[in-house]
Amino acid sequence: MSKDDTNLSRRDFIKRLGMSTASAAIFLSIGSLSSFGSEKNNLKKNPSTTSSNSGSMTYRVNRHTGDKVSLLGYGMMRLPSKDGVVDQEMVNKEVDYAIAHGINYFDTAPVYCGGKSEIYTGIALHRHPRNSYYVATKMSDKGDHSLEAGKRMFEQSLKNLQVDYIDYYLLHAVGNGGLERLNERFIDNGLLDYLCQERDKGRIKNLGFSYHGDVRVFDWLLDHNDKYKFTFVQIEMNYIDWRHASLNKGGWKQDADAEYLYNKCEKVGVQNVVMEPLLGGRLANIPEKYRKQLQEVRPDATPASWAFRWVGSHSNILTTLSGMTTMNVLVENVNTFSPLDPCTKSENELLEKIADGMSGMPVVPCTACNYCMPCPYGVNIPGNFAYYNKSINEGTFPDKTAKDYKERLSNFIDGYKKTFKEEAWAIQCMDCEACMPKCPQQIRIPNQLSRIVELTREGL
Repeated sequence: MSKDDTNLSRRDFIKRLGMSTASAAIFLSIGSLSSFGSEKNNLKKNPSTTSSNSGSMTYRVNRHTGDKVSLLGYGMMRLPSKDGVVDQEMVNKEVDYAIAHGINYFDTAPVYCGGKSEIYTGIALHRHPRNSYYVATKMSDKGDHSLEAGKRMFEQSLKNLQVDYIDYYLLHAVGNGGLERLNERFIDNGLLDYLCQERDKGRIKNLGFSYHGDVRVFDWLLDHNDKYKFTFVQIEMNYIDWRHASLNKGGWKQDADAEYLYNKCEKVGVQNVVMEPLLGGRLANIPEKYRKQLQEVRPDATPASWAFRWVGSHSNILTTLSGMTTMNVLVENVNTFSPLDPCTKSENELLEKIADGMSGMPVVPCTACNYCMPCPYGVNIPGNFAYYNKSINEGTFPDKTAKDYKERLSNFIDGYKKTFKEEAWAIQCMDCEACMPKCPQQIRIPNQLSRIVELTREGL
């Protein structure tokens, strides 16, 4: 495939196929699930999807390059560790298993794992033929927004990953700070123009961005896609955030639900990479009453597999990222996508009802990314939120309207003491707000910690 071919626009691609616009639209978009339960958009056979034989990984075709990308991607933000240190041997074993079972997309960033994820990822992948995997990394925000700093970060990523080109390169976490921050980080300093030049040189094969926060930034970048030619956009997408993202951000407004983000990308002709398909693990541990509803339909399927199937059923998804820190999780996820069994109309409707029910629950939308850590005062922020959310999902939360409120509260506090050392308690929070600008979910962290403080104050 020539360089010109790899940069075809959607319209040019249609022309070269010799199709009418209507026919090509069917070729490129058939099977799209633009909304829950939509009759005309139920998933049908999708020509851009290949799932060979039973037991084989499902792939999606990058419509700009022809890459066959595994619908399950490996997120390298959280890696297996031993005694608090990343276990490179286990990383290697899991990467080996992933590649042997068809996973070929690996996503990392300069800021993951204390700044060392790219190194761990590079060591594991370099042991395999370069044409057996696609690696994605990002232009992260480390404070210095000069062009020279950006160039150094890009060159360091190539070195860390032990490659001479990046398959999928992203502007990291655009949207936080609005258009002003976008201009400062990427536009006014010429950094985005530089990345486009590196793509023209072949050192970046696909250029895209990951989005959080202010939807005006998302819209601006896609509205200027004729200039920048992004081929993919990474968004947070799951069956709750599809229509409830704006209700799920801990008090800060999230400007757009995943439905809007996905549909706009599809219209522009840009494919999606999905992050947080399990909403930080929340959809793997749903409340018992919802779990039973899913088991009635598929007795042997886990809640996590339902969430992955829902995401994978959307035809504009190129790959779905999962941070698989244990071999058991890796094996289960590989099985879910080998091959993918798309959700039916009735299953979509069931998940929509569950999403409506869960969106009203007062959970904290923490994804345990650990960007907020370390806390200057020692609070285990993700751990506190995980404990709090677990009590809600398991139906043991000490709701004051419950008849057994006192018993629930006592159990909550007893479990809290056993889970955390005193220096990690929420009550240690000094409301300094150092964590808030770091949170990609835009959670008002001190406010959310105060929920736990209110519950535990008397018993600690």
